Amino acid sequence: MIRNFRGKGPTIHDSVFVAESAEVIGNVRVDRDSSIWFNATIRADMNEINIGKGTSIQDNVVIHNDSSKMVEIGDNVSIGHGAVLHSCKIGNNVLIGMNATVLEGAEIGDNSIVGANALVAPGKRYGPANVITGIPGRIRREANDKDIKMVEENAASYIEIMREYKEQ
Repeated sequence: MIRNFRGKGPTIHDSVFVAESAEVIGNVRVDRDSSIWFNATIRADMNEINIGKGTSIQDNVVIHNDSSKMVEIGDNVSIGHGAVLHSCKIGNNVLIGMNATVLEGAEIGDNSIVGANALVAPGKRYGPANVITGIPGRIRREANDKDIKMVEENAASYIEIMREYKEQ
């Protein structure tokens, strides 16, 4: 469901796939070739949420913010099933693993991976090309060329499948 709140409604590019069971509420902007999958909730009732190009918000993801911080998600980002993002900033070409949580004020740099079930603490900032895992999230190693290529390929695969869903 796409819903206005407090006089502000989502701005969603025509190429974006939004599953019927997804909730997109309030001041949300979604750029071209992105996808919002089944049961995902993107709730911008307190501040803005901006989602870049070619980004997949997978099943059961929750994205929300508080009144003091917006959510910024870059281009070609894959946010895995069940992840939670709250008032944070995600760079370009990033993979957020399944059930990972990124809390308010946290920043994830370009070409990074946040592992499944990781917990990125409030205000934690990671530069580009890192692999972050654990509770609390810690840099385990630098992302290598193979990692970065995998993240790029994952984003591209979601663009392809999204286009198939839109044709149905």
